[in-house]
Order: sequence, then structure tokens, then C-alpha cells
Amino acid sequence: MNKRRYKALFFDLDGTLLPMDMEVFLKNYFKTLAGFAAEKGYEAQSFSEALGKATRAMVTTSGGVNADRFWSVFMQCMDGTRDEYETFITEFYEGPFNNLSLAVTPNPAAAEIIDTLKAKGYPLYLTTMPLFPRIAVENRLKWAGCNPANFDRITTYDNSTSTKPHLEYYQENIDHIGFKPEEILMVGNNTNEDLSAMKLGCDGYLVTDYLLDPIGFDIDSVKHGSLSDFLAFAQALPECE
Repeated sequence: MNKRRYKALFFDLDGTLLPMDMEVFLKNYFKTLAGFAAEKGYEAQSFSEALGKATRAMVTTSGGVNADRFWSVFMQCMDGTRDEYETFITEFYEGPFNNLSLAVTPNPAAAEIIDTLKAKGYPLYLTTMPLFPRIAVENRLKWAGCNPANFDRITTYDNSTSTKPHLEYYQENIDHIGFKPEEILMVGNNTNEDLSAMKLGCDGYLVTDYLLDPIGFDIDSVKHGSLSDFLAFAQALPECE
């Protein structure tokens, strides 16, 4: 495989920097959120259905900021105001959401990777699926033992207009950072959602600890290894030009 000189790195979060079985996490996430909604006096089933429809709208439709598509659909399903529900969501992410971290055992390699690359001067982008507000993403970064301040950009539902694996999502981030795609390394665990960045010319590194391969990808055709392997890879990289 040809070696490249990178000027920036993009990182996935869930299953990459943060050890996580996404199926288990999402099941517990929706259960916890529905329970908190019920505590606050909302009808849990109606809330969950509205949440599901609004989340699907971010993934399956386009146009405008993801958060606006989410809230447009959500408010069609629920009474009240967007401000009311945004306050509720913030309270959830500041409180019960963090109980989900009890099921996560962070890999010390994650923080060491980010600290190593930051010390070498690489701009770092957290290109996680932008379906959540920033507080939720930053909390999950902290679960992984990583400092959110080390990232030059964190994609969230209110600063993104598309989602993975759409190329528009990656193009938006490439345009934001201002480097050529071939100067960027995308690090992730999902062959479809993360490695789609390679279609634009980015290089890819597949983290295999929590590998997701819905497309039958030829893993040997791309750089790959455990998160510990990637730490060694990061340590071997030169200082950023």
C-alpha cells in the first residue's frame, strides 16, 4: 500500500475510539430516554415513535441542517414547543444519558492516540455520525477518555447537513478543513459509513476491534488493525508538515 503524507485525520467515535457494541448501546439508549420521558410526564411510546421518525429523517432526507430536519418531524408528532423539548434533551444528556457509560470500558489507546497526534501538530476532526447535539458527543468522547478540546471540529446534528455514508457529509468536512482529500486519513470501524470517505480520495484505516462490515468489504485492501495497532501507526507518523 502506498504511503501518504497526511495533513489531517478524521476519526469515527462509536466502535472506534469508544469501545461499543452499537446494537446493545442503541437498545439501552432508547430505553433510557423513553424512561426519562415518562418521568417527565410524556407518553413514552409516542415520544419514542416521534424520536424514531425524526432520527430517520436526518438519515434519509436532505436539505438544511440535520437538527432542523429532526425537529421539524419531531414537532409534527408531538405537542409543545421545540424549546421545551430541547431543554428536556439537554437535561437528559447531562444526567441519565451518562449512566450508559457504565457498560463501556474505555481503551487507554484512544486517549494516547489523540494526544500523540495532537502533539505532532495534526488537525483532528471527530467525524462521528451527526445525529446528536454536541453535549452528547462530548460526553461519549469523555467516556472514551479523550479530551474534546483536542478536536478542531466535532460533527453534530446542528453543524452538519448530511450523514454517513453520504459523500456530501465527507465533502462538507473536507471543504471545512481546506485540505485535499488525499491529505486526510479517515479512521473508523464501519466499512460502509466510514470508508465511504475513500470514494472522495481520502485514505482509510479500518479499526477492527468492533468491526462492522455490512457490505462485504475486502479488508485486506485497506490499512487495518486493532486500536492498539493504530496507536503504533500514529506513533510512527512524522510530525505534521
